[in-house]
Amino acid sequence: MPDLPRYPGSGGQVVRPDAGPPPPAILNAVKLMYAGAAVSIVGLIVGLATAGDLKTAIKRAQPKLTAAQVTNSEHFLITATVVISLIGAGLWLWMAWANKNGKSWARILSSVLFAIATLNTVAGFAQPGDLLSRVFTLAVWLVGLGAILLLWRPEATAYYRACSGRPGLAT
Repeated sequence: MPDLPRYPGSGGQVVRPDAGPPPPAILNAVKLMYAGAAVSIVGLIVGLATAGDLKTAIKRAQPKLTAAQVTNSEHFLITATVVISLIGAGLWLWMAWANKNGKSWARILSSVLFAIATLNTVAGFAQPGDLLSRVFTLAVWLVGLGAILLLWRPEATAYYRACSGRPGLAT
């Protein structure tokens, strides 16, 4: 690793060279990440507004469940939806900030989170749910796909390299 400059007043921390502003691919990916956070929250609101249909969907998918089991499943699914949606929105915002600032680890983590979201989307379509919630789930996934494709464009790679201070870094 090449020696990077250390300046007085920096507390001995490495001072990274100025990489310049993020390229359009990064800025557009960040916009999509903000949109992903917004769609996640709107999807949560829609999901909560249509939660009354959930009990019927559970009964249809699992007709042998008792009334108590249906109610417990409904409560679990609503709670899981709220928790996952809020965590998801927070992750969207964190990844937007980190990628905009050229953190190469954020591009990798964003890709891992997208892979997990892909599995979650596929699994979610196998569970009971209403059409509107499924549309929002698919919309969030498509936004994630767009962001990931932009994060791996060549100009984004050059930006991450410049921000790392290691031009030859293969990220």
